[in-house]
Amino acid sequence: MAKVGILMGSDSDLPIMSKAAETLEKFGIDYEMTIISAHRMPDIFVDYAKTAQDKGIKVIIAGAGGAAHLPGMTAALFSLPVIGVPIMTSGLGGVDSLYSIVQMPSGIPVATVAINGATNAAILAAKILAVSDEELQKKLKDFSAEQKDGVSAKAKKLDDIGYKEYIAQMKK
Repeated sequence: MAKVGILMGSDSDLPIMSKAAETLEKFGIDYEMTIISAHRMPDIFVDYAKTAQDKGIKVIIAGAGGAAHLPGMTAALFSLPVIGVPIMTSGLGGVDSLYSIVQMPSGIPVATVAINGATNAAILAAKILAVSDEELQKKLKDFSAEQKDGVSAKAKKLDDIGYKEYIAQMKK
């Protein structure tokens, strides 16, 4: 099966980016994860981005905070899809990261998910890979059905016990 690369510029991004790994595991998608900095180790970064496809990587998920150059620079060097995950920052709440990733120049697209949205990045990567993988398409359909069933169960519980009891149980 095709692989997904998960990149982050710092180990402080790991709690967020690990959610992408966990989600890919649920779908049975192989991945590799690394900490790599476009700023602090540009030679190693460029080599990674230029050779990722040779290693079987079909999609890269790149998480970055602040100036958030990692997703855009990856997209400039990697010819297949790149998904950017803006990481929440303490100063500006991740809006700086979000704007940095979505403001890519024409010709260098980066699909971008919500701030700290690594789970959605992995689901999007799965959907990209599913275009040519019927087994993965089925897993995604099953995932959607599970989500629907989960929300339906919560709605039924709310109907059955009322909102006050529902909230009380949520607080336990």
